[in-house]
Amino acid sequence: MGEKVVAGGFDLSDRQRYRRKLQQCLEGLERLLAEKRFDRPKNLMGLEIELNLAGADGMPAMVNAEVLDRIASSDFQTELGMFNLEVNIAPHRLGGRVFDQLTEELRTSLGYANRKAEEVAAGIVMIGILPTLGRHDLVSANLSDIDRYQLLNDQIVAARGEDFTLDIAGVERLSCTFASITPEAACTSVQLHLQVTPNRFADVWNAAQAIAAVQIAVGANSPFLFGHELWRESRPPLFQQATDTRPPELKAQGVRPRTWFGERWVESAYELFEENVRYFPALLPICDDEDPLLVLEDGGVPRLQELVLHNGTVYRWNRPVYGLVDGVPHLRVENRVLPAGPTVTDVIANAAFYYGLVRALAEEARPVWKRLPFEAAEENFDAACRHGIDAEIVWPKPGRANGTARVPAVRLVQEELLPLAAAGLDAWGIEPADRDYYLGVIEQRCRRRVNGASWQVDTYHRALEAGLEREAALAATTRRYSELMHRGDPVHTWPAGFPGRV
Repeated sequence: MGEKVVAGGFDLSDRQRYRRKLQQCLEGLERLLAEKRFDRPKNLMGLEIELNLAGADGMPAMVNAEVLDRIASSDFQTELGMFNLEVNIAPHRLGGRVFDQLTEELRTSLGYANRKAEEVAAGIVMIGILPTLGRHDLVSANLSDIDRYQLLNDQIVAARGEDFTLDIAGVERLSCTFASITPEAACTSVQLHLQVTPNRFADVWNAAQAIAAVQIAVGANSPFLFGHELWRESRPPLFQQATDTRPPELKAQGVRPRTWFGERWVESAYELFEENVRYFPALLPICDDEDPLLVLEDGGVPRLQELVLHNGTVYRWNRPVYGLVDGVPHLRVENRVLPAGPTVTDVIANAAFYYGLVRALAEEARPVWKRLPFEAAEENFDAACRHGIDAEIVWPKPGRANGTARVPAVRLVQEELLPLAAAGLDAWGIEPADRDYYLGVIEQRCRRRVNGASWQVDTYHRALEAGLEREAALAATTRRYSELMHRGDPVHTWPAGFPGRV
């Protein structure tokens, strides 16, 4: 008795202190909101893309440290796995020709990064899950050599107390176990940020939740994992299971997973931060020296570091974000739904669709979330992940105060949501040329019923029919995908057929 006990690198008292600090941070956030201390509207958007590294053979390349050394730019950072990178684009004001500008910046950045990767016999592949990843690639030895990744892995493993089980039943079924969170590294996504005022936050977040399913339906790009054809967008079930701190007994009790769609519409940003603190134990109880309430008493603005850190370990598909720039706090909605790729044009088209649609839905007189049960939005998300471009979505009936109907996602997008997205982009002040071109990419995907996932699956099956074994077919599909990705034409225009035959 009386000895200092350490659990997983932290003192047992650290979690209690951290819990107290989280409560202080919540009180600080509540006061900031009540005192209207947040930044004024600036119509700012941000963009992050997670990337894969693969060799000329299409196989994953564990060389991110070497590539980053050669890139030598703070715009590129490590990600969880040694075969991952992330590129961050500086915030832009929504308006004018911003989407064309983003396209040019991304093409320049990724082209430069790819040339540097080629110096170590690798290349950039922008895809939700690299089809050639094997179970042997996703082991703790292939975590990036960064302390925070190892610490996060150790804490999630300690919280779970046993191996992680992956069990995904799709076109085929995958069932296996892992001793670390490294399978999470297979998931590479696009994160879309939108800075909003506190008064608009709930409407924007609710709108983003409502359209998460259609984002996936038109943008799915992750149909394979460990040689198995699973869901059209396999990232969500993989991410949830790879970060799941709950053993079966806690699942049976209804304990929430850390990768979470949510369970209700909200009326304020505070509710989401408060839920994260109330429902989820700390994984990284690292306390800052700042006393947030004392900072407020002195007239300053606290960083709320504990709340920010904790919030980053709860993996909502639409995440609330608190930030501080030049001493002024702001709130953002971080949309984490979309997979990376297939091309820069496709990524920016997905972004244009999202920003336009969120703006339009958030300003509707009869908001969709007042007419759509939250449970239906969650079921829609699951259906879209499973079926992609062929999904059916439950949606409020047009022109009626009540009632929903199940409709094909492509029809919903073409007939109802694309016109709304166009109106939303007009409200942002986007130039008609940008609006029409990038929303036209979404319309063509729907018309042709082609997205990244459907192209991958079609190409893979054609390779099998041509006589290739499973692993060779996946490698050939990856090589062909990479070739067309770097050409840059949107995926709905990609030629079908066995890789190597155009």
